[in-house]
Amino acid sequence: MMHTLTGKRVLITQAEDFMGPALCEVFAEQGAEVIANTADLSRFDAAARVVEQAGHIDVLVANLAFHAPTTPAVDVGEDEWRGAVAALVDPLPRLVRAAAPQMVARCSGKILVIGSASALRGMKRASTYSAARGAQLAYVQAVGVELAPHQVQVNAIAQNFVENPTYFPPEVQANPRFQERLAREVPLGRLVAAREDAMFAAYLCSDHAHCFVGQVFPVCGGWVGR
Repeated sequence: MMHTLTGKRVLITQAEDFMGPALCEVFAEQGAEVIANTADLSRFDAAARVVEQAGHIDVLVANLAFHAPTTPAVDVGEDEWRGAVAALVDPLPRLVRAAAPQMVARCSGKILVIGSASALRGMKRASTYSAARGAQLAYVQAVGVELAPHQVQVNAIAQNFVENPTYFPPEVQANPRFQERLAREVPLGRLVAAREDAMFAAYLCSDHAHCFVGQVFPVCGGWVGR
């Protein structure tokens, strides 16, 4: 197996949630020294503390998860909205402010955001979650072009229908109604395997992928674009 991340120190946030477990496993297999952090990043000072404790970082993987509400848009309250923003939006610039300066100083580094394709295709009763995920992707596009001259690449994976313990745990996958939805909405006809997604993330964080600048890559089995 080709070890594409040998010698890289990689900080992965919310390492027990969303894509965290698969990312940690695959990145370690690819030779990275993985710093698997599980801190709650909604606190104002949490991101800076996590990065400071990590020390030297070659790669930051901002894996941020939040259980998606299903409230009709007209019924969304302030608590729901603020909760989604605090979990998915606010930590991102804090992480970048903490991690990017050392990368800029070295003229080398990668920042990858694990986002959601819900920002790329409208879904009913998902306004809060989709808006927060959309803010992540807009931020990546802007920061990506800003940091590119410093040889720091910032990109995002926008995923849906990818196997993971937060959004598609085994009990959801086993539900016949979910299986019907999968067959109806996803051209691939199955969930993207967690390992498939993590291997793509490893590639984007490797030295083989210096040419991508502020890009958003849908990983969703064809769900986006239908």
